Amino acid sequence: MDNINKIEEAAAKKKSGQYNCAQAIACTYCEHACVDENTMKDIAQAFGVGMGTLEGTCGAIIGAGIVLGMANKDKLKTARDMRAIITAFKERNGTVTCKELKGVGTGKVLRECNDCVRDAAEFLERQLESDCE
Repeated sequence: MDNINKIEEAAAKKKSGQYNCAQAIACTYCEHACVDENTMKDIAQAFGVGMGTLEGTCGAIIGAGIVLGMANKDKLKTARDMRAIITAFKERNGTVTCKELKGVGTGKVLRECNDCVRDAAEFLERQLESDCE
């Protein structure tokens, strides 16, 4: 139940309008990175609306990567964990690119931001939990 609460906390942060997708994830899980929420919000501020402003990777995935990098402190483990998150996200949503998720150019929205945040939180938690086993 606690995991569901964290996932919904991340979605609520995004929905509030005070956090972009990357910030919503990174700030919700900032304790794993040993960083306070205000600092984490600053760290993730440039990654909203997809890296490159809709052209790049979904900000929620980037937020997960920030947390993993700070929590793991191990380049190979972080790369493996990110690969797992990206693979799961892409399997569920068809892409990891913000522009495609939002339907820019096609008019077909594949996934709303709040759901992208929920997905990234779910997949991040899987990786964080696997570290505890």
